[in-house]
Amino acid sequence: QVQLVESGGGLVQAGGSLRLSCLASVNIFTMSHMGWYRQAPGKQRDLVALITSGGTTTYADSVKGRFTISRDNAKNTVYLQMNSLKPEDTAVYYCKAYGLRNNYWGQGTQVTVSS
Repeated sequence: QVQLVESGGGLVQAGGSLRLSCLASVNIFTMSHMGWYRQAPGKQRDLVALITSGGTTTYADSVKGRFTISRDNAKNTVYLQMNSLKPEDTAVYYCKAYGLRNNYWGQGTQVTVSS
């Protein structure tokens, strides 16, 4: 069973930065993709960013140029660097691992951006 633990969320003013971390209980190199999603109150969970085992990245249009996803296979950790944060970035952020047969979610970390 794969466990994912997110950290790094918090309260920040608009224009500020946060770095989220997702620590996996297994070698993330075995995962085809690792991703960050977010869910605001009353809204569906949406993709924020993806990174493949080869390092190819994909971003939602709303975060392009502001967020950067990266992975450190040696530490079994995926990061999400978030810059120029906006109030509309407020949400619970979830890490997701895409395994060969199953996908796995973390418990989420709250990000709140004040105006």
